[in-house]
Amino acid sequence: TGKVTVLRYTAVQDVGKAIHPSYVEGQMQGGAAQGIGMALHEGYVYRPDGSMANSSYLDYRMPVANDLPPIETVMVELPNPGHPYGVRGVGEIPIVPPLAAVANAIYDAIGVRVRHLPATPAVILEELERQKV
Repeated sequence: TGKVTVLRYTAVQDVGKAIHPSYVEGQMQGGAAQGIGMALHEGYVYRPDGSMANSSYLDYRMPVANDLPPIETVMVELPNPGHPYGVRGVGEIPIVPPLAAVANAIYDAIGVRVRHLPATPAVILEELERQKV
């Protein structure tokens, strides 16, 4: 079918000093969810005239709870010496790794290199055909 399902995800991050650990955990989980969404669902679609074809919430595919795996977090607390409280930004960092992690997991599972994201079922099937796997 070409459908990719992420079964579990672990985010490990240097969070500086976690003043409110449950808040930090939520930020890490939210960032990872955004990254998984970018890897598998989210993409801009343009019409031939250059206007965006999926500019509304009805048309732009974002992940919902059923699309996401359990997201485990590991907070590495190394206080930031450049900040008086030792904190670091934590919400943005976990957005990036899922894209590479998902692409590499696809390769590990079916031997296909996905070079364009999101890795929708159509993209997976096209790459299977193109790469003759």
